[in-house]
Amino acid sequence: MRYCFLLQVRPDRLDEYRQRHRAVWPDMLAALRDAGWRNYSLHLRDDGLLVGHVECDDLAAAQAAMAATDVNARWQAEMAPFFTGLSGRGPDESFLVLDEVFHLETQLELIA
Repeated sequence: MRYCFLLQVRPDRLDEYRQRHRAVWPDMLAALRDAGWRNYSLHLRDDGLLVGHVECDDLAAAQAAMAATDVNARWQAEMAPFFTGLSGRGPDESFLVLDEVFHLETQLELIA
């Protein structure tokens, strides 16, 4: 399954947010991999709109696996001040998942 999500980074924190993601902690990277997150990427617009994409078998299960790790709790606590609109939850619990309406490979398979 492919998932796309949105978050809003504070415009005054964009440079630091980019900097932090140039060298994500190795234990955080390993936890994501072990929790089943694949092909995970983040894209940041100049106004702070953050678009994420991840592939995993089950997003809720992958999020639950991450929530059970200490490294994720530490990472989310450090990242929370970068975002707006979290309503007291961590960034990983606050993103808005978008509906996929088109996928090239899926459509190509249908006509093959």
